Amino acid sequence: MLSNNKNNYLLINWLRITFILLFSMIIIGGLTRLTNSGLSITEWELFKGILPPLNQKSWDQYFELYKLIPQYQISNPLMSLDEFKTIFYWEYIHRILGRIIGIFSLLFLIYFQFIKKLSFKSLSPYYLVFFLILFQGYMGWYMVKSGLVNDVTVSHYRLSVHLLTAIVILSIIFWQILNLRNNKLKNFFVFDIVRFPYIFLFFLLLIQVVLGAFVSGLDAGRIYQSWPLMGTGYFPDDFDFNHLQDLLNFDIHSLVQFYHRNLAYIISIYIVLIALKIFLSKDKSLYKPITIVLVILTFQILLGVYTLLSNLNIVLASAHQIFSIILILGSLNLYYSTIK
Repeated sequence: MLSNNKNNYLLINWLRITFILLFSMIIIGGLTRLTNSGLSITEWELFKGILPPLNQKSWDQYFELYKLIPQYQISNPLMSLDEFKTIFYWEYIHRILGRIIGIFSLLFLIYFQFIKKLSFKSLSPYYLVFFLILFQGYMGWYMVKSGLVNDVTVSHYRLSVHLLTAIVILSIIFWQILNLRNNKLKNFFVFDIVRFPYIFLFFLLLIQVVLGAFVSGLDAGRIYQSWPLMGTGYFPDDFDFNHLQDLLNFDIHSLVQFYHRNLAYIISIYIVLIALKIFLSKDKSLYKPITIVLVILTFQILLGVYTLLSNLNIVLASAHQIFSIILILGSLNLYYSTIK
């Protein structure tokens, strides 16, 4: 822990602000993806790009650059400048938030390292957060680059890494907030037979986020917009499961959606079994955190189904992504509560 209450007060407030900024950025990033806005800015301008276009000439320059990429040429050849401005601002806000988070984190480290003169060891989790934020910025541009040459969308593999990194950062911050709020120093990596089911749930949810990013990146949610069947049966009509070599081909839209659905079923059953174990063992310290997880899970299931049935309504799709993050944080809080 840090050396005094004033430092703890400053730190927990910095963490809370960073948490809110990062959570907001994930939401904006999801909306940027859902509105197909992520490729509207085709260059990475670290300093020049801080200000949006301020005159007609600048707008024309950005629009002409957008016209050079496949997304415009194949998907949006009739797009007007006013329509371009809409998708531009989604991506612009997303990038500005990234800059704010990076600068805010750097200033925090400078303050505590050189002014408060705290040890590197006590600040090590926050250095990790800062360097992950830098990596996240790089991954954002690396992801955008994948959609500028041959494809109309970004690589779903790079998209999944981009999203997963953001959630890992958010999870580290959330864990540190729990430590400071409870005046504890609990270690995340506590592996024993009692706590394994809870940490396993956390990693299961991370895998589900990756599959969700695959579904989003491939627009795989548009293949089968029915539930519980995929077409005429439980298995997708257009995939032959006898082709074993294709079972790990995550470029097949229907297969990715099938995996995402079925891992959701597995996670749901797993959480219910954990809840039964907790209530049967009468561990009252876990009643509240598992109840929170169950409530979030219920909303997430409903959002997932209705998002699919609504032809991927953007509001429902965004809420589905938001609740996936809240469910991960709920599972993290549950795991934290098991460590005494």
